[in-house]
Amino acid sequence: MGISQSAMSVQLKSLEHQLGCSLFSREHKSLRLTEEGRMVFEFADSIFKTGEEMMSTLSRKQKRFTTVLRVGCVATLSRNFILEFLKPAVSDEEVEVVIHSGSRSELLSDLQDHTLDLVLSNRRTKTDLGNKLNCVEVAKQPVSLLGRPHFAPKGKKPFRFPEDLAGIPLVLPSRESGIRNQFDSLMDLHRNMKLVVAAEADDMAMLRLLAREMDAIALLPPVVVRDELEAGIFKEIYQLPDLYETFYATTSNRKFPNPYLSKLLEKK
Repeated sequence: MGISQSAMSVQLKSLEHQLGCSLFSREHKSLRLTEEGRMVFEFADSIFKTGEEMMSTLSRKQKRFTTVLRVGCVATLSRNFILEFLKPAVSDEEVEVVIHSGSRSELLSDLQDHTLDLVLSNRRTKTDLGNKLNCVEVAKQPVSLLGRPHFAPKGKKPFRFPEDLAGIPLVLPSRESGIRNQFDSLMDLHRNMKLVVAAEADDMAMLRLLAREMDAIALLPPVVVRDELEAGIFKEIYQLPDLYETFYATTSNRKFPNPYLSKLLEKK
């Protein structure tokens, strides 16, 4: 930093005196942040990020044709859905799309720190005056039973749900999934029906791989395995009525929102 250790120590002591608390605990020859120090660090970090956002906004105004769209995507989302939703931005030569993947809580925290412009998830975000967030539904995908062609009914014979699932291995989303909760509620109407669950996962990419590797029927939105359906690897065996996966976009209230957001969300 180009500052001597003694000068830094004087400045730290002055800051601690001004704040009225200790920012560091001195252990042997090292310094560790106290609880108050950690809180002050988080506030300072937010202040610097706000300054970076200001410079980025001013830079965009000067260069006119440079827009960076920073999108957070919950790690369990379908990659096909993400690309489909962001297609207008990805296809726009004036927009640089930066995609971050992570947990929903981490991404929402980054959104509130203004390091993200948008968070995509399959769960609605609670909004109130305290968190200054906005959440809108952007898509609703039907959910189907999908599998290898030999699972599909032959001829004009329709698939009987759920009777024709008897004895067939199933690949299902985990019980934390909204799709799984809806499916389980539907199956509660058929309590005598025993399902054979071969695998569960909370990640759409993993469910897609499991469905490809296992001789089983998978419960998925068709968009997840769009390539396999087009190639004839999978067949859509049965579309479950009134069962959907809903996708949401969460943004934050900002004085200088990303100018591309309104264009991306206006038709959603």
